[in-house]
Amino acid sequence: MRSELNKLAQPIDDDAASRLGALLDELEKWNRKVNLTAIRNRNEMVTMHILDSLAARRLLHGREVLDVGTGPGFPGLPLAIVEPDREFTLLDSNNKKIMFVQHVAGLLGLDNVIAVKGRGQDYAPGHRFDTVIARALAALPRLVEIAGHHVREDGVFVALKGRYPAEELEQVKAPWSHEVVELHVPGLEAGSRHAVLLRRTG
Repeated sequence: MRSELNKLAQPIDDDAASRLGALLDELEKWNRKVNLTAIRNRNEMVTMHILDSLAARRLLHGREVLDVGTGPGFPGLPLAIVEPDREFTLLDSNNKKIMFVQHVAGLLGLDNVIAVKGRGQDYAPGHRFDTVIARALAALPRLVEIAGHHVREDGVFVALKGRYPAEELEQVKAPWSHEVVELHVPGLEAGSRHAVLLRRTG
């Protein structure tokens, strides 16, 4: 996987690369017993889960990050591995997937990861986050309903999407402004991944 990571053009040390490999080992092992992801091929897991998650690294803002609808920990776990100085809360309503996140965080010694079972609209941590991130969770208007209230006033909501979401963008209303960034994921064709950065205006 090291050669694939090198194509991302971002600093990833050997310890982080080793942990990313261990994450995939555990995902494969659990996936044989519990259906965590439809992707079974390891090379596809590298591209679709690890590289796809890490492509959003440069979009993170501030210290506290909430990954809403994390599933079995993506993009939150790979990002937490390469960003040890940030605090990540990984939220999902699926118990078996959150159990996997807890297991991996403990196994890899990820002290910067908190796994929470719950839904974005019901979660009440008592504070808001610098970055809220979600990958393929819902259309943009619904995302804002589910988790917009978790974003700090000067924070950013990073919605990871596939193709350019023109129709969804038309439905983004005040107080949210948006910026679209094309993401380059090694192994995926150009134009197949975008991030929508939602920020409050005024």
